[in-house]
Amino acid sequence: MLLRIIVLALSVRGENPLCSLWGNPDNPLLSKTGDFILGGIFTLHNNIIESKPTLKSTPEALNCKGLNYKEYQFAEAMIFAIEQINSQTDILPKVSLGYKIYDACSTVSLAIKAAMALMSGAGEAQSSTLPCSQMFSIHAVIGESSSSTTISIATLVGQFNIPVISHFATCACLSNRKEFPTFFRTIPSDYYQSRALAQLVKHFGWTWVGTIRSDNDYGNSGMATFIKTAEEEGICIEYSEVIYRTNPREKFLKTVEVIKMASSKTIVAFVSLIDVEFLAKELLLQNVTGLQWVGSESWISAKNVATMENYQIFKGAIGFTITNAAIPGLKEFLMSVRPSSTPGNTGLIKLWEDMFDCSFNASNSKTCTGSEDLQQVNNLYIDVSELGVTYNVYKAVYAVAHALHNLLACQDNQELCIAKQNDTLPLQLLQYLKKVNFSVSNGEYVNFDINGDPPARYELVNWQLSVNGITEFVNIGFYDASLSEGKQFIMNNNSIVWAGDYGKIPKSVCSENCSPGTRKATQKGKPVCCFDCLPCAEGEISNSTDAIHCTKCPLEYRANEEKDQCILKDIEFLSYNEIMGMILIIFALLGTLLTSTVTVVFFKFRDTPIVKANNSELSFLLLFSLTLCFLCSLTFIGEPTQWSCMLRHTAFGITFVLCISCVLGKTIVVLMAFRATMPGSNIMKCFGPTQQRLSVLTFTVLQTLICIVWLVKYPPFPQKNMNFNKKLIILECEMGSTVAFYIVLGYIGLLSVMCFVLAFLARKLPDNFNEAKFITFSMLVFCTVWITFIPSYISSPGKYTVAVEVFAILASSFGLLLCIFAPKCYIILLKSDKNSKKHLMGKTQSKLH
Repeated sequence: MLLRIIVLALSVRGENPLCSLWGNPDNPLLSKTGDFILGGIFTLHNNIIESKPTLKSTPEALNCKGLNYKEYQFAEAMIFAIEQINSQTDILPKVSLGYKIYDACSTVSLAIKAAMALMSGAGEAQSSTLPCSQMFSIHAVIGESSSSTTISIATLVGQFNIPVISHFATCACLSNRKEFPTFFRTIPSDYYQSRALAQLVKHFGWTWVGTIRSDNDYGNSGMATFIKTAEEEGICIEYSEVIYRTNPREKFLKTVEVIKMASSKTIVAFVSLIDVEFLAKELLLQNVTGLQWVGSESWISAKNVATMENYQIFKGAIGFTITNAAIPGLKEFLMSVRPSSTPGNTGLIKLWEDMFDCSFNASNSKTCTGSEDLQQVNNLYIDVSELGVTYNVYKAVYAVAHALHNLLACQDNQELCIAKQNDTLPLQLLQYLKKVNFSVSNGEYVNFDINGDPPARYELVNWQLSVNGITEFVNIGFYDASLSEGKQFIMNNNSIVWAGDYGKIPKSVCSENCSPGTRKATQKGKPVCCFDCLPCAEGEISNSTDAIHCTKCPLEYRANEEKDQCILKDIEFLSYNEIMGMILIIFALLGTLLTSTVTVVFFKFRDTPIVKANNSELSFLLLFSLTLCFLCSLTFIGEPTQWSCMLRHTAFGITFVLCISCVLGKTIVVLMAFRATMPGSNIMKCFGPTQQRLSVLTFTVLQTLICIVWLVKYPPFPQKNMNFNKKLIILECEMGSTVAFYIVLGYIGLLSVMCFVLAFLARKLPDNFNEAKFITFSMLVFCTVWITFIPSYISSPGKYTVAVEVFAILASSFGLLLCIFAPKCYIILLKSDKNSKKHLMGKTQSKLH
């Protein structure tokens, strides 16, 4: 903001509207005249020599130190492109391009000074008849390499609508058209690189990383985008360190200590080239190795970083770099440069003196001749193996040339067409530069989007050691932001060298992956990447790694032992095929067989006294009902269906009432028969065969009516019980109405109690005359079975509920059959001599007396 205020203040027209130059600007290090002049600002030196102003005189010009050979190559590539264009006839014919190149010396202040010198026209007339707003020494500026210095340059010259085309300034902030309306670049914005780095980290499964950034616009902006994208991708940042070349050594030592103490094994470094050199020096001193480095384009393919010593630290480093390219003729041009051939260009003199360790004007040292052989030196100036950024300078010059060509040819916009090329203003060039679209020698198309950015394309490189012991940047993939989502990142088949001695992708996670069958639970107070793996709850599964939630299985499914998939629950019911079901069937059939056998015996001996003694008709009806009782137990076995559920309980209720009614009738007959032997008693007339049949029918019909109402209103039905056991589906018969079920059961119990009481009262009657004692004992067994049945029925799980009910039916049926009929069969079959009226009546008479 301060810079803008100063620029606006300088551009305000005062009393004197004419433009006057204040002070003496520095002359360019490299220059050449032409019809159109292109400005160039490069970091030809890495540092400045500090000097303290005395505040008594005009400060001396700042001196620089530390020659940057790669930046000199950029400058010479600009000159090479201009000379190439000047020699061509298909672009800008009859028009020559010139240049003025300044050194920014890696500082914002000198970059601004260079931009001011380019606009003011150093070495030209110090005054003009034109206002400052119309004074233009240059038509476009190529540069600068650093984002921070480029921001300053673009802010300054943008006030005068002069285009700035950078070859290496990648800060995403420069894409802001409101802030930098005249800025263009031939290198992609860090917005794309930062997102690509986050996707790269995610691709290799590194969810727990440390970050290091340069404390400048390049590092801060790039890392901010990376962190935002990383969080979207589920990546956590353990630490975020800031470094800068001018920081005291203590700050670098603190950063190294943080790296050593961290648990993450991957470091994303969005740092400038010079900053990473300072950091590498401290890492080497403390032997910090074995970490996986992910680097930004500024240093990942820089040869002055990729030394043998640094390879110990950065072995296996990966990162995105500018696509490499070849510039035919550039090597020869660089080798042909001589300071003697370009008198007055002090930049070449300094380069020559530094490369050959000589001097053109010193008497005490080795004297430079200017004809030294460049074949004898080996540095980044003449190295053309990595020309990605250099090619961006080349494309920037050609972009300006094509825009000028179209402008002079009056293409597209007639309003901007000019009659004289001397009247060409940067604003007009700016409009054509926005629309420029051409292809270079290798077929690549050069154009800019609405933000002045080119298409984002990167190569993914990996630090590997060659057989000669030289660090190589091996291409292992590509990134093209113009492709559709999911296809932008492409890996090739080249093998990757990883950090450390593992030979495989290193792990960098806060917590190990949660296997299927578990879910992630974030540790309190820690990032989401730090979590515990908790087993899924009963009935829940997770079938993916690092599942956040467990999924509940559908009702008819359960989780397997590993809890990674839902499987059908086992369906449980009392089956014919299982051992318990078979045993119950055997006992049911055995009971039916015994009952049938007794029936046959009784039918065969129906005329004998012991059969006729106690109403043989009720005996046969009792045997028939017992047969039904044994057979109805079979309806409880097997898979429940609608009909079997309705049949089993109603059949049970009716047959047992029929059975107990017969027993009750026999008991009453015993009592009536005994009372009838008393003198003058006519009681048997009140309870004869007709009344006996009617009583049995009445009791049975009443139960039948209850069952009919039950079936009509609330019929039993098959039901899948999934609540009792989470691992099983219990197929059972739902009563429909529990009240109806207990009414049926209670009615049977009521008749049983009545029968038991009456039989108990008749237990001391003569043995040979009646069976009251046996009925008493049989009803005792019956009542005991059904009293114990209720708690067992309620507490038994699943199919055992049905088994208890079947057991109760069989046990009570066997109790009635054996207690009532076994003694009679014993007399009929084994003691036939006692099966006589004389014997029965004789014994009875003796007891009565």
